[in-house]
Amino acid sequence: MNRSLSELTIPPSSTLLEALRAIDRAAIELVFVGDERGVIIGTLSDGDVRRQILKGTPLDEPRAVESAMCRKFIWLRSDVSRAEALDVMRARSISQLPVLDEVGRLIGLHLLHDLIGGAERPNCAVIMAGGQGIRLRPLTENVPKPMLKVAGRPILERLVLHLVGYGIKHIYLSVNYLGHVIEDHFGDGTAFGCRIEYLREQQPLGTGGPLSLLPQPSHAVVVLNGDLVTQANIDRAIAFHEQGGFLATACLRPYQLEVPFGVADVSGDVLVGVREKPTEQLLINAGIYVLSPAAIALVPRDRSYPITELLDTCLQAGNRVGAHVLDGEWLDVGRHEELNRARGLP
Repeated sequence: MNRSLSELTIPPSSTLLEALRAIDRAAIELVFVGDERGVIIGTLSDGDVRRQILKGTPLDEPRAVESAMCRKFIWLRSDVSRAEALDVMRARSISQLPVLDEVGRLIGLHLLHDLIGGAERPNCAVIMAGGQGIRLRPLTENVPKPMLKVAGRPILERLVLHLVGYGIKHIYLSVNYLGHVIEDHFGDGTAFGCRIEYLREQQPLGTGGPLSLLPQPSHAVVVLNGDLVTQANIDRAIAFHEQGGFLATACLRPYQLEVPFGVADVSGDVLVGVREKPTEQLLINAGIYVLSPAAIALVPRDRSYPITELLDTCLQAGNRVGAHVLDGEWLDVGRHEELNRARGLP
């Protein structure tokens, strides 16, 4: 536990006056009550202290905190994503959410302000959400693919909240197939801590064409496919792009390809060797890009245009295109198998 977290914890033997001083130092309207092992056994807000004072408890009475604290409180494990944490905080109308280890010690703290009200980045983002999701039918007959739910939340909502968590507060959603479902859900984005605008495709424009509808940006743009379940670090992707001076950056993921057969190594008509069921290590396109304004300007209007063609155009012109390997959770849910996997189904 680092010093800042340890300062948020007081023992149950504390007086109300000691608790008030701790709450004042913490500046988050509450502190945590921990036993001699550091296990959190309760929370204490300034409201809890006030109610105890109104009951007539003296400010200097020993162990008053033990009576005033709330023993039933909401907490999360360390493997819960920021989007899920935000969902819990909104559902329970709480502004602070502790993260505890397997023993019950405080190892982190989610603050609502940090998740949806932190410093805004100058970058905007575009999420491609106009596809028909043909490979996921019949699930997508009445619901657009990005609005299919994973862990109780639409995939697209997870992406929006993930971007908001990284300070990207201006998000464009490209919509076409069943676009009204998406627009009805997100509105102007206020409920999700951001500003959302829509790039309405009059005809399907592919994975890159909707960028031609984007007002010319002044900073690098983050572009994501709308069928991703990911915890990719957006800060690192933008920093990689900017520090490398790239016109465009493609984010990649390691992928293991297991060949179920013996693979022959041949030189001319001579067998050199046989590798039995080898595993190939590849880097695959993760469907996340960072594009400079000059790259956006290269996207043609009024035609379907794959974003990989934009990367090829940049390369053929001799421009630098970055290859950033992502860390963190990543799953493309464009097929039934991947969607079931994301949902924890066999």
